[in-house]
Amino acid sequence: MNSSLKSTFWWLFAIVFTVVIASYQRKTGPTYPVPGKVSLNNKDISYKLIRTAENDKDAPIIVTVPDTSVSGSIAYKRYKSFDTLSSAEMFRSIDTAYDMSFSNIWNSISGKPKTYKLDPNLKFMMPKQPAAGKIEYTISLSHENETVKLSEKPIVMRFKGPVPMIILLPHILLMFLAMLFSTRAGIEALRNGNKTYLYALLTLIFFIPGGLILGPMVQNFAFGAYWTGWPFKGFFHFGDMTDNKTALAVLGWAVAVIKLRKNPKAKAWAIAAALILLAVYLIPHSMFGSEIDYTQQK
Repeated sequence: MNSSLKSTFWWLFAIVFTVVIASYQRKTGPTYPVPGKVSLNNKDISYKLIRTAENDKDAPIIVTVPDTSVSGSIAYKRYKSFDTLSSAEMFRSIDTAYDMSFSNIWNSISGKPKTYKLDPNLKFMMPKQPAAGKIEYTISLSHENETVKLSEKPIVMRFKGPVPMIILLPHILLMFLAMLFSTRAGIEALRNGNKTYLYALLTLIFFIPGGLILGPMVQNFAFGAYWTGWPFKGFFHFGDMTDNKTALAVLGWAVAVIKLRKNPKAKAWAIAAALILLAVYLIPHSMFGSEIDYTQQK
């Protein structure tokens, strides 16, 4: 295999590897919906229960149950609070698509009564909370004398402020590119390639604005604080693990770039920095994230 094909292969490998790691981080994070399946009235019901919502409006909790003879109820309270559980019945709306069907339009024209069809979705509008406020909830579905609970443990959902796409999208793109070039730099160092310094430098160039500029801006929009980790609250402060992870990874690549600039053969530093960033990405996103402890409020 010639050098051009080898380079193409390793770039493809780095891209696939980065996509897999990013997907893993997203799916293992505490904001990814909780999926599951239950059986009721001899029918399987699949669901995904949300764990994050924006706080500019109430959050829709939706379970798709086409069998309209099934009802749903939800019990909820603020997380980390002395609140008692509130309970409410979930509701079904009128299926608007069916309401505008040809048969109903013809009924309206001919003076006949319209027919209605219930939406297959059971819904509840969770009351919005302040940024970093959390709600824990459980959902039960019932049919006649049979009742099933969708999750044995309460689902904890966190509210956040809306983040402008002009800030969020560049942040995501730059963090992805930083992981991509970090992976490629690590591979280049392992292969003793001559582009290790270049890829290391590009990693840092993407990482600094993505993680240290746009990252804090995203967090401030979402939770009202630019930085809640090291060095302001100490490295082992678990207020928001994301800040500590970012600081450690940027520091690792900054040292690697300095060492490689002084000595292009010091490629072990690039390997170490790439492993640090990989370890950082393997830690679920938003772990130990910002939250309001209502038990501490008067």
